[in-house]
Order: sequence, then structure tokens, then C-alpha cells
Amino acid sequence: MPQPPTAEILRLVSTGEASSRTDLARLLGLARSTVSLRVQELIDAGLLTETGEGPSRGGRRPRVLRPAGGGYVVGADIGARHVRLAAYDLSGERLHITEHGLDISEGPEPCLANLLTAISEIKETLAAQQFLGLGVGLPGPVNFPDGRVERPARMPGWHGFEARDWLAGHLQVPVAVDNDANVVALGEFHTRSRGPEHLVVVKAGTGVGCGVIAAGAVHRGANGVSGDVSHVRVQAAGDTPCACGNTGCLETIASGAALVKSLGATDTAHLVELANNAEPHATAAVRRAGGHLGEVLSTVVNFFNPHAVLLTGRLASIEPFVAAVRGALYERCLPMATQNLEVAVAQAGADAGPLGAGMLALQQVHRRKD
Repeated sequence: MPQPPTAEILRLVSTGEASSRTDLARLLGLARSTVSLRVQELIDAGLLTETGEGPSRGGRRPRVLRPAGGGYVVGADIGARHVRLAAYDLSGERLHITEHGLDISEGPEPCLANLLTAISEIKETLAAQQFLGLGVGLPGPVNFPDGRVERPARMPGWHGFEARDWLAGHLQVPVAVDNDANVVALGEFHTRSRGPEHLVVVKAGTGVGCGVIAAGAVHRGANGVSGDVSHVRVQAAGDTPCACGNTGCLETIASGAALVKSLGATDTAHLVELANNAEPHATAAVRRAGGHLGEVLSTVVNFFNPHAVLLTGRLASIEPFVAAVRGALYERCLPMATQNLEVAVAQAGADAGPLGAGMLALQQVHRRKD
């Protein structure tokens, strides 16, 4: 009879998806007796505790499972000019959150050295607990199994850099590194807590990123670039050159960077301010950008048939942008694909990235205990 893996049991209990042996048996599709034996081994090993009584579901009240011991992980969401970090205990509860400035264009080692400084401050704040692992989201393509950055468009000097190994070597804890859109999607999935959903989560800020959740898990594809809608060619972009080396990519007309350039705004924050103050040129520009994004996403929705398309990032705070995406999807998609489709602003906001990265770190810690 198959044995339930330690990592999966710890993950289900840590994230709150399972709080009893009965829950675990149901979610794992295994006999309760098999799961019960494995749980008892984890309790004896000091990895789980079983205390109190849970709510009755018609029979005897179940005992409540929780992760044992102290310790925490850190999730870091790195952007072009800043990093947002949060610490989480083994149950996924947030203990601390902070934000620091850094410059991704300085190159990998100076940038990540600043990340190490920020982590040191968290370690000082939580000195009574053990630092167990790190998850990081980077704004460029990442080969997830190796934690290596691959051909990023706006990260000079990062191509081929083994970010995971560099960080693990300095911190001596398990490290996971992924694309920022993937960690945002994972964070939003955990925030929603609606079971194994199919989600498309679009991060629309300086650039345009997209993370895909398939049946509750991040779908990265064969080479880690699943969901990269930013470099889909769109007719409206014509032959505009893109940083990726091609021409006519969505990012050249629908990203915050492209809109800032076309409007002469100071930065993306200034663009958002203009649009939210109903400046006519800015409002028209973000509507067009949202329509172009919706055009590309319509193919994704027809093909993947998700439960929801969720928008995050600074552009998602502009209602005309969100409305234009929604309108394009409902206009272009099959009626069956949009019948129950939710198109909305993501719930977790700026905290989705650190949360998703923290969940990646928890997965690494649990696998180490397997």
C-alpha cells in the first residue's frame, strides 16, 4: 500500500487544508489506517502535534493536528526597485513584514547582498526562533528546478546566474527561487482558500507577468515559462522593438513601462495617479492597454478554461484598465468559458508575492524532512 509522503502531510497541515487524520485521508485518497500510522510516526518524530478536539461532523470529534516546534521561513518578492519580505511560521501565519529598496539593474550579487541585509534584520527581530528557509520571486524567467535565471529582458548581468545556490550558500538553509508572477499566483491561491482551483493571475506593473495555477498547483511548463503573455505578438504593436529581441510584443504597448514612456510620466506610480485622477490621455492609454491585455488573455481563457482571471500590480488599481480587460475577455471568449468566469482584482494585493514565496519556502523545508 502506498505510503503518504511526509512533505505532503506537513504541507496540508501547515497550510490549514487538513486539521485531522480524517482530513488527510480524504485529501490524499488513502485509507485512514494508513494515514494514521504515518501521522503517528510524525508525532513521535516531533514534527506534528495532536491536541484538543475539532468540531464534530456527525461522529466522534476529531483530534486537531498542528505543526510542532518553532521556526519560520521568509518569503521575498523582488521588484525592479524594491523587495517586500515577510516571515511565516510553520503553519503559514505571518509573523513580520517589511519592505526595502534595491535596484535589480545593479546585477545579481549586489542586489542579493541587499536582500541578505534585509533578511538579517528579520533574523534579529525574530531572534528567539530558528530561520528555516527562504523563498524568492524574481522579475524574470527562472529555471525553477535549478533556481537559475534565464534570459531576463530587464535584468542586466543576471542571465545564467544560479540565484538559488548563491543564496543557499550564504544562508545555509533550503532556498527556492521562482518567477515573481508564479509566486504571486501561489500567494493569491492560498489567500482564496477555495480548493484546487484553476487560476490565471496577471501581474501588471512596470512589466506584464502571468502565473498559472492548475488544480491548485503552479504550472510552470517544460522550461519554466508557462504563462508568459508579455511576449505574445499583437497587431497593434506593429514592429515596435521589444527588450526580448522580437518586435510587436504585448509588453511594448500594455506594460507600465511602455505607458510611462508614451505619456511622459515620471514612473508607474505617476501614471497610476494620472489615470485615477481622470487625466484624459492617461485614461485613454490605460483603457487601450487593458484591451490589448484582454485580447491576449482571451486565448488563454479559451484554451485553459480557468475559474478566475485575477489582476494584481499597480495597473490593477486603475478601474478603466480592469474594466477594459474584463470587457475584452467577455467579448472575445467562448460563452462556455466565461459562463462562470471571475475577472477581478486579486485579493492579496502587495502581500501575494511574499506569501507565495513563503509557501515555496515551506515546501522546501517540508521536503527536507521527508
